[in-house]
Amino acid sequence: MICYSCKKPVQVEDKVFRGDLCRSCGRALHCCRNCGFYDIRAHNQCREPQAEWVGDKESANFCDYFRPAESAAGPSGAGAQEDSRKKLEDLFRKKPG
Repeated sequence: MICYSCKKPVQVEDKVFRGDLCRSCGRALHCCRNCGFYDIRAHNQCREPQAEWVGDKESANFCDYFRPAESAAGPSGAGAQEDSRKKLEDLFRKKPG
């Protein structure tokens, strides 16, 4: 798996446990951002319909549906929203003259 935070490869033996940390950056590995079901466009930002809501997507959690993602997660919802907002503001900004 690839750590969502530092984007470095992490060797996973069998299962990722709640207390496991990335050796490069020290962030939690068993978190939504490192999960294959994580999707900011999905309900609860998770494609697993039975998973419970997790408020902090970057902290360790107890989700039984966690599976290591094969690639690093994309931008967080806040960053993506800010980028979209800036594009809209630029589009609708009044031109001088």
